[in-house]
Amino acid sequence: MPVARVHKVMKVETSPAPTATAPGHRRALPPARRSARRGRITATLAVLTTLLMLLHGWIPNRIANFGSFVQTFLPWTGVAVVLLSAAALLRRSRVALISVLLPALTWAALHGGTFLDRGAGGAADLTVVTHNVDDVNPDPAGTARALAASGAQLIALEELTDPAVREYEQTLAGTHPYHVVEGTVGLWSTYPLRDTAPVPIMPWTRALRATADTPAGPLTVYVAHLPSVRVRLGSGFTTERRNAAAGRLAGALAGAPAGRTLLVGDFNGTTDDRALAPVTGRFRSAHDEAGAGFGFTWPERFPVARIDQILVRDLTPVSAWTLPATASDHLPVAASLRF
Repeated sequence: MPVARVHKVMKVETSPAPTATAPGHRRALPPARRSARRGRITATLAVLTTLLMLLHGWIPNRIANFGSFVQTFLPWTGVAVVLLSAAALLRRSRVALISVLLPALTWAALHGGTFLDRGAGGAADLTVVTHNVDDVNPDPAGTARALAASGAQLIALEELTDPAVREYEQTLAGTHPYHVVEGTVGLWSTYPLRDTAPVPIMPWTRALRATADTPAGPLTVYVAHLPSVRVRLGSGFTTERRNAAAGRLAGALAGAPAGRTLLVGDFNGTTDDRALAPVTGRFRSAHDEAGAGFGFTWPERFPVARIDQILVRDLTPVSAWTLPATASDHLPVAASLRF
């Protein structure tokens, strides 16, 4: 009887052949890698913004005075922080969101205290106002009345013209009987003024010195208007004339008598601008010590920088603020001081 043979069939399992990727298509990245890739540009910009804020003092002025430009508008790096935060949220990237914390915390450390009221409190002995009144001001008399209403004992004016000077003299005569005008700058006072003289910082007079005899003793006052700066294609931030005038002003201040001193006026620059350090480094800013907010003064409709300054030596700032707009393109600034 034939024997049936049983054959065992072996099944060999093989892995399926890889599916060919269609031309023009990439394999999907894991979610974590996709998030990192989406936030790469935002994270890079966040780090660069942080470095800009921390190392602005190292940015050279050799090329287009870029260092001074950055320092003039340094508070506006906060706008970059807001835009970077929005970009990180839109990209839904954890890497970008974490990276944006760097410039956000840096900005808060540098400027957060600006929004606190830094006033010393207590009584003040003197209030001073300084204002670039604009050489095309259509209402000098109205501007003078607004400044007198502040109650300031000292009112410094810059960018005066001959016709306007007569209106300021007539309007302020009743409240500020003592005054001196040198070139395009002037000082009106409720206290007697003496030892008045121009300070040569430019070919024409844009600075003066005077001594005010206050009830607490003599006070040396300097009023200055440094040259304007411009941003131009090809030449950048043009500060050369301003810096040269600041150097001459610094030389005059070096020979000033010791004691209580005020330096006020339109500097066409902020106290952060290193190019003005020969002048600002000798004094303390009333607004930085006793103001609230950034106190931007120019242009008056949408101020972007505080270029009008009240600087003090051997005086204590009690409070500092900007006054309401006049017919000028600058806002007036005021400070109350204690001897």
